[in-house]
Amino acid sequence: MEKVRAFIAVDIEEEKLKQGFVKFQEELLEEGADIKIVSPENIHITLRFLGELEENVVQRVVDGLKLLRFQPFDVQFKGVGAFPSLTHMNVIWVGIKKGGDELRNLAEALEPQLRKIGIPPDKKGFSPHVTVARVRTGRNKQQIAKRLAELVEQEFGWMKAESVRLQRSTLTPKGPIYSTIFEVKA
Repeated sequence: MEKVRAFIAVDIEEEKLKQGFVKFQEELLEEGADIKIVSPENIHITLRFLGELEENVVQRVVDGLKLLRFQPFDVQFKGVGAFPSLTHMNVIWVGIKKGGDELRNLAEALEPQLRKIGIPPDKKGFSPHVTVARVRTGRNKQQIAKRLAELVEQEFGWMKAESVRLQRSTLTPKGPIYSTIFEVKA
């Protein structure tokens, strides 16, 4: 049986926001670091990564999402950083200043349904952010850390979160391709 690599997310569709993220990515690339940037059409807020799921489990996730209720809310993107830290970077992110509590509530509302299906809790927990790049090697890491420290208060803009999507992630040599399996609107 074919497995589906899946995650639950709030997509970012505002062109102005995407342009700001791309400009930030270009600044990072100028530092000469060995990073892989996330393509603009794939930039999103992950509420929960689910991993490889059987088709029947995907349907049960959809059934659980049908129970999700929320009001539209504003999200402000501000600040940048890296996980797990600036000295040991794996992921470079843009922060979420406003809307983080609402996103956390959405992520927490998903958990009971996911546990019922047998999907274990996320050990890392939920941290509202947008991944914009992944660090491949330590090349020019100091310059990246310095740039991130300079941009800690960088403003990227606002959007209204009005839907949550279950996404399929198909891995290809050029990078992942995301497609919506199911969408819940506020």
